[in-house]
Amino acid sequence: MHKQCKGHPVTLINTNQRKAGIVLVVASAIVFSSAGVFTNGVSTDAWGVIFWRGVAAAAFTLIYLVLRGALLAEIRAFNKPAFFVTLMMAAGTAAFIPAFKLSSVANVALIYATAPFIAAGLSWIFIKELPTTRVIFASLAALGGVFVIVSASFGGSQLTGDFLALFMTLMMSGIMVVYRKFPSTTAALPAALSSIVVLPFALAYGDPFAVQSHELPILIAFGLVFAVASVTLTEGARRLPSAETALLSTLEMPLAPVLAFLVLSEVPTSPAIIGGSIIFLAVVWSQKRNA
Repeated sequence: MHKQCKGHPVTLINTNQRKAGIVLVVASAIVFSSAGVFTNGVSTDAWGVIFWRGVAAAAFTLIYLVLRGALLAEIRAFNKPAFFVTLMMAAGTAAFIPAFKLSSVANVALIYATAPFIAAGLSWIFIKELPTTRVIFASLAALGGVFVIVSASFGGSQLTGDFLALFMTLMMSGIMVVYRKFPSTTAALPAALSSIVVLPFALAYGDPFAVQSHELPILIAFGLVFAVASVTLTEGARRLPSAETALLSTLEMPLAPVLAFLVLSEVPTSPAIIGGSIIFLAVVWSQKRNA
């Protein structure tokens, strides 16, 4: 009896941590789903979006850390895993924004739906973590949803954008695995630094100061949204298996085309609606065991 009582708090902590992880990753997916609307809703080119989104995201995140009195702690906790997270997040951002400009919101979102398979593969290779049977089946169902969408969404002229979206997915999956392997890795500072890292490239390859004045508030809002989404994703990733984090983050898939339709009048095809519904149901079903 003594052992059961002693172990109960640990079980409760693990359960609460897992629930918090699910909430954080789902919140991140919902926020991230607006990225296509922000990117394609302005005439500013990809490098201009990257620059102003980066400036705003870094500023908001650093201000948040200062107000919390956590900046020095984040700096002290910055280690090798945090360094790699920073680089992967910066590389993913550099691919993410132009992917929307060169492809459709639906295409980018559906390619990101392959994250569970990439994360599961990376987890198996690097940290020997196997996903549960339910997550595996849910991932296969999500893959079926992707196939339905791909049947009508992919086109040769969008190949470059699709490739960039796939590279971004690889980077985000890698970040999830790092946080799963090293859960104490700091989250907010790498997100801010990743935004700063891309600024010199945006200045070198683009002309961010040519942005139209009425679009600047939109890009600043995008930076705030991106900062919130990045921190909630990394905080959630440390609490969940990599494949499950990636699977939950695919909730962005059905949400992004809906927002694109409502804001940009980008009409999703019937296969996109059907495939997105399959992915959404797969994500919900993957969590049923915890009800």
